[in-house]
Amino acid sequence: MGAASPSQSPASGQVEKNRVALTSVGAAVLLTGMKVTVGLSTGSLGILSEAAHSGIDLLAAVMTWWAVRASAKPPDDDHLYGHGKIENFSALFETGLLLATCVWIAYEAVRRLLLGTGHVEATPWAFGVMAISIVVDVSRSRALARVARAHRSQALEADALHFSTDVWSSTVVLLGLVGVWLADYTGVGWLARADAVAALGVAAVAALVSVRLGRKSVEDLLDTAPVGLLERIARAALVPEVASVSQVRVRRSGPRTFADVILQVPRGVPVERAHEIAHAAEDAIRGAVQDVDVMVHTEPDEAPGSVGAPAGVA
Repeated sequence: MGAASPSQSPASGQVEKNRVALTSVGAAVLLTGMKVTVGLSTGSLGILSEAAHSGIDLLAAVMTWWAVRASAKPPDDDHLYGHGKIENFSALFETGLLLATCVWIAYEAVRRLLLGTGHVEATPWAFGVMAISIVVDVSRSRALARVARAHRSQALEADALHFSTDVWSSTVVLLGLVGVWLADYTGVGWLARADAVAALGVAAVAALVSVRLGRKSVEDLLDTAPVGLLERIARAALVPEVASVSQVRVRRSGPRTFADVILQVPRGVPVERAHEIAHAAEDAIRGAVQDVDVMVHTEPDEAPGSVGAPAGVA
């Protein structure tokens, strides 16, 4: 992962994050309203489950917009590492909302399958709203994912996963409506239950993504080091005159990475030169890791002759 592009300032990046998050709120409002209206008029559990899913997405989108804005606040006396973990909490909260929705959808689908209740009308409006939903979801998921990658925003990444999940779940519901239409056209009764089966598909897909979101959020909240990051920092810190890297510690806070590094330098190196070596290592790490706040400490080498080999990372 390279350094951030110098052509874009942090302020302009924050404006882009805010804009894409707010646009997603508007998209979620539109989709939720359409699905509720058509779902109630057609009696489709699949569309109503999608409406509930989109309602959760609306709440998640609002939460994401707030988290993106709040996490941009600078460090203060109570939050020395800044407010970046607000994004991680936002993603974890969204996970809980999704899982709760999955339980409700699955319960209603099983009840309808077992009791055979509920009449569904596969009207052109039903097909139309799901097709529009797929188009909007694809557009929003791509926009959110692009900005999330550019600015390493977990909150936007979570929102992108929400919208991408809607693409698949909307497709499942669309297939369920086709089944209902075929049942009316051919007289094959069991196809009429395709809508409830589609709702189970929605719940399964949403639950899978929820677990993935939750696991990543918990890992970041517990300061789990991303795979390969410690090694990358250790390699970058091996600037000239560094005997070894004895320790690397990292923690993530939103898009930022905080790193504490201890270097072993040859004995007898003047204090001023040790500071220069530390600054060179910090610059090298900033060039290798995007948006990193790094602090380097130097110590006399205890094993002269092992220049260039990392002694270990913590």
